[in-house]
Amino acid sequence: MTELTLVIGNKNHSSWSLRPWLALKAAGLPFHEVLIGLRRPETKTEILRHSPSGKLPLLTDGALPIWDSLAICEYIAERQPAAGLWPDAADARATARAVSAEMHAGFMAMRRDYAMDISRRFPDQGSAEARADAARVQEVWRDCRRRFGAGGDFLFGRFGIADCMFAPVVTRFRTYGLPLDAVCQAYSDAVFAHPAMREWCQAAEAETPLENTN
Repeated sequence: MTELTLVIGNKNHSSWSLRPWLALKAAGLPFHEVLIGLRRPETKTEILRHSPSGKLPLLTDGALPIWDSLAICEYIAERQPAAGLWPDAADARATARAVSAEMHAGFMAMRRDYAMDISRRFPDQGSAEARADAARVQEVWRDCRRRFGAGGDFLFGRFGIADCMFAPVVTRFRTYGLPLDAVCQAYSDAVFAHPAMREWCQAAEAETPLENTN
C-alpha cells in the first residue's frame, strides 16, 4: 500500500485543510502530514512544489496527486469504504453529498466576514449576508439531524464527510459568538468532542495566529 501524504496550511486558519485531515482520521488511514506556513514570502513557492493548483490542501497517494478538499474526501471514502464516510441509505447519501457540495461552493459572505480563527474570539461584526449564510447553515444542520441523524450525534448519525465539510463552520460560530439553537448547539458540541477535532484544535491553539486571514 502506498504512503499517503497530506499537505496542509496552518491549523488555526486553514479551513480547507481541516476537512480532508478529519476524513483521513475518521477513515483510520495512516498518513504523513506536511504543514506549510501561510502568509510568508516563501509560501507560494513551497505550495507549488507540491500542488499543481497552487492551493492547499493536497493529498498524494504515491505518484498520484489529488487536490481540492471535497475530491480528497471522496478519494478517501473510496479508498476505505468500510469507514462509512457516506451514509448507507441512498436518500441520506444523496443529501449528504448535496449539503457537502453546497458547503464547498457557497457561503461566500460567511467565509469573508467570519474567517476561521480557532484560537481567538471576536465580536460578531458580520454583514447581513454573512448572517443569512449562518442561518442557512443552521437550517441544513437541523434538517439533516431531523431526517437522518437518529443513529448518532452527527448530521447523518455517524461521523462522515458532511461533518468534515461543516467542521470549520462549527469553529466560526464559536469564534464569533454566533447564537445557536439547541439542536445546532448539541451538534457543535459533538463535533468539538470528536477526538480528531480535539487533536486539530489543540494544535491550532499552539500556533501563532495570522493577521488578516480569510
